[in-house]
Amino acid sequence: MIPSKKKCPLAMGLEGIAPLVRTVEEIPEPITTVIKGNIPSWINGSFLRNGPGRFEFGKDNFNHWFDGMALMHRFYIHDGEVTYSSRFLRSDSYVRNSEKDRIVVCEFGTMAMPDPCKNFFSRFLSRFKIPKATDNASVNFVKYKGDYYVSTETNYMRRVDPQSLETKEKVDWSEYIAVNSATAHPHYDREGASYNMGNSYGKGGFFYNIIRVPPPEKVEGEDKADFSGAQVLCSIPASDSRKPSYYHSFAMSENYVVFIEQPIKLDLLKFMLFRIQGKSFDKVMTWEPQYDTIFHVVHRHTGEQSKVKYSAPPMFTLHQINAYEDKGFLVMDMCCGDDGDVIGDFTLENLRRAPGEEMDKFYNSMCRNLPRRYVLPLTVTDDTPSDQNLVTLPFCQATAVKTGCGKVLCTHEELYDEELFQYGGLEFPQINYAHYNARPYRYYYACGFGHLFSDSLLKMDLETKKLKAWRHPGLFPSEPVFVPAPNATEEDDGVVMSVIITPRTEKSTFLLVLDAKTFTELGRAEVPVNIPFGTHGVFNEMH
Repeated sequence: MIPSKKKCPLAMGLEGIAPLVRTVEEIPEPITTVIKGNIPSWINGSFLRNGPGRFEFGKDNFNHWFDGMALMHRFYIHDGEVTYSSRFLRSDSYVRNSEKDRIVVCEFGTMAMPDPCKNFFSRFLSRFKIPKATDNASVNFVKYKGDYYVSTETNYMRRVDPQSLETKEKVDWSEYIAVNSATAHPHYDREGASYNMGNSYGKGGFFYNIIRVPPPEKVEGEDKADFSGAQVLCSIPASDSRKPSYYHSFAMSENYVVFIEQPIKLDLLKFMLFRIQGKSFDKVMTWEPQYDTIFHVVHRHTGEQSKVKYSAPPMFTLHQINAYEDKGFLVMDMCCGDDGDVIGDFTLENLRRAPGEEMDKFYNSMCRNLPRRYVLPLTVTDDTPSDQNLVTLPFCQATAVKTGCGKVLCTHEELYDEELFQYGGLEFPQINYAHYNARPYRYYYACGFGHLFSDSLLKMDLETKKLKAWRHPGLFPSEPVFVPAPNATEEDDGVVMSVIITPRTEKSTFLLVLDAKTFTELGRAEVPVNIPFGTHGVFNEMH
């Protein structure tokens, strides 16, 4: 198989993006924007985005892009007008670092140095304490029981006010259920329940847990985090307890949750030693392609795990596109890469490389992520014949072959044609989630990666595998978010929103609104601020 980065053209003469990973000031009071074109008047709500916004305290600098302090952004859209505000999350990490004017809380790629005021002996002993996880929740906005939280990948989240962006209480997952971390990519069902995944480990080994938080039944006037009724639906033992897999998200269809155990491994022995040696977390993850990828299928309503072991050749995935059931098959679409060494590479040093040769060399060494479809046959029994393709869905090139008792090997279908290579592959996929998640669908929206940060917006058509693109030199769009039109009759009736930033000119940010059908610009809201390159966002509709 040709690795994905070999399929995409080599970049030459890439521009510098250092201004996109620079500390900025917060703007807590909403400011007006200048509208060009037309923002549809039916859009009523807040486009909320999260991401790193502060990269140093005093003389101490963070090492990794993920380490920057969470900065929340809000574009409030009402009657064709837009205001902008932003606030740093007042996490314990942010507050403690600010008070001491240095980095005192460990992050993903940055170790906090021992306090220089302590004597040698107590500094030496402090190395043996496992650091508390950070509550710097800079990855996403998520919803549980009707409340908004900002989230990262530790056991901590923060409840936030989606209007004022005020930081509320810290929530520790482990106080509600037996997990010590959770992803920043929950799924939601149509009844309003939230599903997520988290790790746990103890004497019995290492487990991946599927979590369910019930729909809201909020008592009016109560203003506090509510996780009552949260439960672990299923605990999946790791294939190798000493080397569990890293995961960023999972797949969910109408009746199933699928956990993807991929060959990005966390070395738990290294994890214990890293503190003593003063190494950071990103050093404990390794890409180990001698392992296959395993799909663990769990029934969403009963928590029962499938007896069939589904596997695929080694790959890694960060973000799911969609998953649905069709005629006894489970169809899963996701963005995949062939080389999982990528996560540790997003150091600030690499992102701040000089334009041209330095930047080109780094970008060209990186994996390209491409969309794939895996299809799992759900009705495999002892009588199912071996060594033949079990996938009988029309127009489907993915295969699944029974290789032994209770074992099925899956090979994927590519969900693109060659035109996508010109955009450097894609990531940050989004769909019309409210109406088409866990159902058959035709379109998804994503960012093209012709640079280290996304430099285009794409609309992909699964029927034709053709794409529509929005790409302009020097402009770097955020993850596209689809907002359905009020009386939509078709899947792509609505708009796609993205925040566009540029390293070329100061304070030239704008909110872009595209017609989802034609993928052409309807309007933009220009705001005279710098916004660093961010992670994920949501649209919070207001009635």
